[in-house]
Amino acid sequence: MTTAKRLAQFGETVFATWSRIAIENDAINLGQGFPDFDAPDFVKEAAIRAIRDGENQYSRSAGHPLLVESIADTFEIPVNPMDEVTVTCGSTETISNAILGLVNPGDEVIVIEPFYDSYLACLSIAGAIPKIITLHAPDFTLNENELREAFSETTKMIIINSPHNPTGRVFSRDELSLVAELAIQHDAIVLSDEVYDKLVLTGTHIPIATLPEMKERTITLRSLGKVFSVTGWKIGWAVAPSKFTMAIRHAHQFTTFCAATPLQVAAASALRAPKSYFLQYTTEYRQRRDLLVEGLLRVGFNVQSPEGTYFILADHTPFGFEDDISFCHHLAQKCKVVGIPPTAFYCQSNEGKGLVRFAFCKSILTLKTAVERLQALC
Repeated sequence: MTTAKRLAQFGETVFATWSRIAIENDAINLGQGFPDFDAPDFVKEAAIRAIRDGENQYSRSAGHPLLVESIADTFEIPVNPMDEVTVTCGSTETISNAILGLVNPGDEVIVIEPFYDSYLACLSIAGAIPKIITLHAPDFTLNENELREAFSETTKMIIINSPHNPTGRVFSRDELSLVAELAIQHDAIVLSDEVYDKLVLTGTHIPIATLPEMKERTITLRSLGKVFSVTGWKIGWAVAPSKFTMAIRHAHQFTTFCAATPLQVAAASALRAPKSYFLQYTTEYRQRRDLLVEGLLRVGFNVQSPEGTYFILADHTPFGFEDDISFCHHLAQKCKVVGIPPTAFYCQSNEGKGLVRFAFCKSILTLKTAVERLQALC
């Protein structure tokens, strides 16, 4: 074996695996979360204009001044764009930078499952000790007793994700206040993954940094790809107090140094889009969600409509399959539709075996066709 021990256990990411299976089976890919429709013209034109205007060399490592100013101006609380904002090559890099910059070998980090799969890989690279708590089906709410028990005097960080991938939960103020209370009590850093902050379809997203005493211990992660259908641009950022920002930048400068300059300039323009854009964006995603939820229910899945993100975590147990992997292979081969088996997002619990994740960041036509194909399960 040539792979280093710290990464050997992880293998190929589940998204690459099932996107390949989709191609092999000529299946509709409702697995990996990328849109099958194009970005808005005003965003593409901003990138083209930036290239033509000569924005083609290295930018400031921590982020192009135009972009960090746009991020600061559109954030929910006042932040210093030069000292508290760091732009990276997507939020996956930001996660890595925050962990590598702040977490030491042996530090305990609380992770909530199901989780984005890069969390554990990055913690493994850093030599950290993950402490796992589970969002239990079917409501996927935070369990207060389990969360309290996970914290200890050696807790360095807790990673939270709201709106939550893959469950679609948008954590309530009470849930976030509990996290804040325990983080303050144990002097822990909160790494708040909020890349779906604009994709709230039911309820309200509350950035945990806006809660009392939380700005100084929270790192907020966001990105451009989900909001403007440019997942391939890989523009993400962290908003954090300067004491954390310095550590994040120390890691960032030795990984990618800077994100693509013309795309940063375009992102600065995109973030200042009128409110009407974001209203239309959520309205269209609500239509997509409702179409797929209703279709899955008709086919026979047990489904709770997600409050946010563009994912549905559906219960496939009515169809009698042993686990999520065998069910997803059956979907790909029989129905020509690919979902993600969510056991890849669990470490402690077996609850993922009865579930499947579908992405609805697809055109209405694609979703209707997928629902028609899923009728083969009936």
